Amino acid sequence: MTYDLDTLPIEHLFLPVASATAALARLDERLACSPIREGFLERMHMHDATASVWLEGDLVHLEDLVLHDALMDNRTPSHAITIAHAVVRMRRQITSRKSDWALSQSGMQQLLGRNFELSNQEFRTDSDRLEDEVDPLLDDIDALLARTDLLLSGGAAEKRKRVNTDTQALLMDEDWDEEARLQEWRDCFSKTASLPPILRAAIMHDAWYSLEVVQRSAWIGRLFTAAYLRQAGIAAHHLPVISVGLRSKRPDERRSQNRLLRLETFLSAIEENAQLAMKEHDRLMLAREQMQRKLKGRRSNSRLPQLVEMLMRHPLVSSQMVEKELGVTQQGALKLIADLNVREITGRGRFRAWGIF
Repeated sequence: MTYDLDTLPIEHLFLPVASATAALARLDERLACSPIREGFLERMHMHDATASVWLEGDLVHLEDLVLHDALMDNRTPSHAITIAHAVVRMRRQITSRKSDWALSQSGMQQLLGRNFELSNQEFRTDSDRLEDEVDPLLDDIDALLARTDLLLSGGAAEKRKRVNTDTQALLMDEDWDEEARLQEWRDCFSKTASLPPILRAAIMHDAWYSLEVVQRSAWIGRLFTAAYLRQAGIAAHHLPVISVGLRSKRPDERRSQNRLLRLETFLSAIEENAQLAMKEHDRLMLAREQMQRKLKGRRSNSRLPQLVEMLMRHPLVSSQMVEKELGVTQQGALKLIADLNVREITGRGRFRAWGIF
């Protein structure tokens, strides 16, 4: 399977590309000097994760994902929550590295779950290397213990490995040449180097799903596209939330047989979501100012300022999260939340959550 770039109707995309570029650049400029930038980025991670799972056909409630991220699950995490949290972790990993890391050879291999041991070796610290040089005997001891465990378990580890291999062979298509598809996608990316970044991102996204590069976790293609926009400098101060924008589009537009419609849908999603994100940012800034007014006259050791910052970082908070982070009792946490008069969004009597909406 190949992705045809020769018949790309570029002339029909000039206006959508210009509009999407302007909207995304304005949002990035707003976030560059924002006092709530870090908290806003955390919110974007959570919202993009739930939207990404939604696009794959699953549903994850925002409060469940927030509690799972805080290690305070109310119930056993579902498979969908696990995937959503993987999206959050990957977004955090991408934003914590250099802008060109995600699309580098090592970055792509690590994000795709390949060659993880090699990636870890690349980031070993000097103290780790010094420790290995000072006491090389530890490696021999670890190897001896591993062989002993294997003998005592009667080869159980090897048996589990064979079972996992058989299961993977059952679930995966052996004729699916993932490496060749990935190389085709890279070639497509290289051939579009002369195009504007937003248009190049749209083609990257469309080619990823048209070529069906990976059999599982196809959502990672949206993260690669977002990482490219960050690398290109249009979104230098944030990682775009592509899934949130696409969620607002109809399925027949996102998955149309008409490539021009798919590209226009992607560009429209980028533009509309950037505009909504700016409005959300301004609304959060206003809410922050209103909450800070309630801090006047408070004692110097009051925990209320910390709760305000916590509410700006998380889309939702529970009383257990407040207890853990601020070091207060359950009654103290509920009193602090009541003092700020924030909205309870679950409507439940138990396992409640509050947020700025």
